[in-house]
Parts: sequence; C-alpha cells; structure tokens
Amino acid sequence: MAQKPSIPKGTRDFSPLEVAKRQYIISVIKKHFERSGFQPIETPSFENSETLMGKYGEEGDRLIFKILNSGDFLAKTKEEFLQTKNSLKITPQISEKALRYDLTVPFARFVVQHQNELEFPFKRYQIQPVWRADRPQKGRFREFYQCDADVVGSTSLWQEVELVQLYDAVFSDLKVEGVTIKINNRKILSGIAEVIGASDKLIDFTVALDKLDKIGEDGVKTEMLAKGISEEAIDKVQVLFNFSGSLSDKLQQLRELLATSEEGTKGIEELTFICETVEELGLKSAQLNLDVTLARGLNYYTGAIFEVAAPETVKLGSIGGGGRYDDLTGIFGLKNMSGVGISFGLDRIYLVIEELNLFPETVSNASDILFFNYGNTEAKYALKAIQKLRETGIKAELYPDKVKMDKQFKYADKKGIKYAVIVGETEMQQNIFGLKNLHSGEQQNVTLQELMSKFL
Repeated sequence: MAQKPSIPKGTRDFSPLEVAKRQYIISVIKKHFERSGFQPIETPSFENSETLMGKYGEEGDRLIFKILNSGDFLAKTKEEFLQTKNSLKITPQISEKALRYDLTVPFARFVVQHQNELEFPFKRYQIQPVWRADRPQKGRFREFYQCDADVVGSTSLWQEVELVQLYDAVFSDLKVEGVTIKINNRKILSGIAEVIGASDKLIDFTVALDKLDKIGEDGVKTEMLAKGISEEAIDKVQVLFNFSGSLSDKLQQLRELLATSEEGTKGIEELTFICETVEELGLKSAQLNLDVTLARGLNYYTGAIFEVAAPETVKLGSIGGGGRYDDLTGIFGLKNMSGVGISFGLDRIYLVIEELNLFPETVSNASDILFFNYGNTEAKYALKAIQKLRETGIKAELYPDKVKMDKQFKYADKKGIKYAVIVGETEMQQNIFGLKNLHSGEQQNVTLQELMSKFL
C-alpha cells in the first residue's frame, strides 16, 4: 500500500480560500507601502552561506537552513573533521548556500551590490518567504512570509515616525484595532548596562530583562545573578522592574536613571522626538508604548527598536517588528549607510484576523457567476456572454460538462458561487439569460447588459 503523502513540519498547504485571504492582507500592506513611497524588489530564495552566517548571532546561525552542495559533497571534506564529527567544521565544506533567514540581510547585500544604480535615500519594500529551522508551534512556522519596508541612506528620525504611522495605517485598514506598537532604543539598553557597570554583559542583561513578563521580577534577578551581574548593579535598575506611566513619565524615569550615560541620553533624545511627534500627530487605532524590556535584534539594531503586539484579546506573539541599523551594509563593505525598517508577520496577522473574524465577506476567490451547461449549442452561446463579462472584470465560468443539474448546483455551492445562469433554447431564441440566486432561489430573465450591470 502506497504511503500517504505529507509535508514537512512547520510548512503548510493553502486552500483557494486561504490564499484569497492571504492575498487580501498582502494587498492592503502593499497598498500602504506604495502610498508611502516604497518601491518593490525581490532577492533569491537562497544566498551564499557567507552572506547569511554570522549576521544573526549564534542562535540565528543554528536556525539557518543549509543547502548541501550538489554531487558527492563529502568527497572534499577533510577526514579529520569526519572522524571527530565536528559539524561546525564540516558544514562550510559541504554547504556553500543557505535559504534566506530574513529579508533584511539579503536587502543589505542588494544595496551594496547595486549601490551605483540606486537613488538614496532608497525606500524599498519586499514581500517574500523566508525559512527558519525553528521548533514549530502556534504562530511559528519553518516557512513563512515577511513583508518588509526599509529606508537606507538617511539618519533622519522622521523615518521612524513615518514607520509608526505606516504600522497604524495598515492595521487600521485591516480593522485590527488595539495593536500595541512597542518602542525602545538600543542606546538606552547600552546606557543601562554602562550605568550598572556591566557593559560587557549587555546581551545577558537584556535577554534576562526581556523575560520579565514570563518569569517575573524574582526570576529575572535570579537569572542576572547567574550570569554574573552583581546585586549592587541590579539594585541600580530597580525602577525598570516597575516601569509604568505615560510615555512622558517613562522618559523622565529614564532621564534620571541614565543621567551619567552619554549614549543612554542620546537614546532618550531620539525616543523623545519619535514619541512626542507621534503623540502630536495622533494614531488612528494603534497604541505607542515605551517598553524598556524590548531587546530584539541586538546584533544589528543601533537605534530605535520596534515590536508590534496583537490586540490583548488574542494570545499570540509579535505580529511585526523592526528597528534602526546604522551600519548593516558595513558587513558587506559599504560603510556609513544608515537604515531603518519594519516587518509585518503575514502568517500571524492572518491568525489574528481569523480569530477576530475580521475578514470581509467579499474576500473570496469564487466566481461571481456559474453558467450551467445544457449542451454544446447552449455552451457556445454562454461563452460569448462569459467573454464579455470577463472583459468588464466580472468573474464568470462555464461548467465544462453536460451533466445533471443537481451536480452543477452542488459544484456552485461548494465553490461558494452565489449566482447561476441558465441558458436553454427559449433563452437563446429571446437573446436573454436566466439569472438564479442560489441562496434565495429567486430567478429572473435579464439581457446581457442587465447581467453586466448586476455585477459591476
């Protein structure tokens, strides 16, 4: 007996309706990207390994899907590496390419490679799949789409303000109200580590602090102590464990905490400009929240850091994120090319909209009309009309076979087609069409022009 086919864990098939819903989300995101002046690019699904490795930290490197070299890939591998089973030494010799982990690093490579062809500041958007060898769970997949918008070639903080507005515009358009746009600044995190005398433990400090919601104050302090951060240092940042109030209140608490840190003060100035400007301009439905525990992308973010949380009624992780990177292109030899960007998590946004039942009823890939097939003569008459309808943008199809009406009715029902056109000898003689509402059962005779008007 043949084995039942399956797909790898962390990947999915999508039905026609699911694809229609995904395309709806993408169309809204794309619309707002283009309204904001971003231009589309695409990059290969796989890159040279050296382009990706070492750009995401040790954990990120482990999650990159490596592609085996073609042919006898073990032939050129050193025997000593095979005998010691040293995977870190073997991997570069048997795999020279890898699936992209995100869209940001390939974009940096694109900018460096095509720098003489681009006009700076360069605003690009990119909507393509990425792959991560992660452990699959709800909202976390091994293959998923990212929808990115980045600006490179400008250090202006107005870009951060516009990206906050872009998040707000997209989620408002999708009717996903109540999202929280969390914001922090890498310089503030560096300033905190400096003030407590633990600059060399910045990563350990921020990773522990980021777990405050999950393991609580005592758990975070225990982890910090285990990482070699002293009790005296932890006491200096006690205010962070009860960090609350308005944006201005939080900024003032940080000013007092980081008064002796030049870098931390610079971060506060940047955040103050962004937060105060956004507050003055206003947001449609999103909330902007200063979250000092936000510490994503520390390997390349140098300024503002963003993360978007779903509405509180939906228990899901982040649905977007991004930040400022002052020298991401520097890893490819192009110095002093500052950039800032954000990403929308298409798959998680889909789950949020589905859970909140926010997909419009009009989101469907079903045809508007199904012409029933009564025979060759009737089918030819129907196709002439179908051609006219399609030219005006109406989705119409002909059932391909002359079969019992019951089967054609079931076909329309399963595809979600609401109207059927019935054409027999009488209709052809009078040059009309029988239009039947398959939900109500109501039927009327219409001309071709009236049929078009019904769906335009």
